[in-house]
Amino acid sequence: MQQERTIVVATHNEGKLVEMNRILGQQLGDLASNLRLVSAGSLGLPDPKETGISFEQNALIKARDVAIRTGLPAVADDSGLIVDVLGSAPGILSARWSGQHGDDVANYQLLLDQIQDIPDANRSARFRCAAALVIPEPGFAQHRFVDSGLCAALPYQGSLDTVSFDIREAVRTEVVELGDMVGRIIRAPRGEHGFGYDPIFVPQDQPGRTDELGRQLSSAQMTPEEKNAISHRSKALHAIAPVIVKQLFSADN
Repeated sequence: MQQERTIVVATHNEGKLVEMNRILGQQLGDLASNLRLVSAGSLGLPDPKETGISFEQNALIKARDVAIRTGLPAVADDSGLIVDVLGSAPGILSARWSGQHGDDVANYQLLLDQIQDIPDANRSARFRCAAALVIPEPGFAQHRFVDSGLCAALPYQGSLDTVSFDIREAVRTEVVELGDMVGRIIRAPRGEHGFGYDPIFVPQDQPGRTDELGRQLSSAQMTPEEKNAISHRSKALHAIAPVIVKQLFSADN
């Protein structure tokens, strides 16, 4: 019998936790029942400062922070929209493009305004996701707490930025994988699902149906299942899944 493994997902967004559960469940097959995902938010962990200059760096910052604080394997992702005509912007600034973090409508409306004169043929874009898995060295963490029956190590209550140690002492394994969802930016939002820039993004890969006007679907017009089948996050987590199996379950075989 396989031993249950716990991974902490570096997010305070329970919706993202559900999405990752669904995606990894599809990839891990029978092993999914032995994997427990919990969010950093549910454990009361703080959000680390995302000081990286790439999706990969920010994903690693978040996963390392959670892994070192808890002593448990951690998964984090960092994602955003890359618009070719804007020189790959908004990129890592996607969530705060309008100046206020998380204001989806303001963000995509500003982007639409910025490229309003760009012809449809030149409005190519892609969503990119970097997914990071970090497994800490056993015994690195020093203090323990119990939260909802979950034993975890919590060595630092404050910012890890103020703690001096060699990251190689704390981390046993870390890997980052990328996934892209290629498409284009349309001229007006449509669709009620999804979040962020989904209403103005039409993926190149389509689910085989159109909307009521016969148009290709935006990400916000797709069902969660349709979007997960082609999404950048799904592709990045798909690449991470074999590493999870090898690192967390192979010893039980």
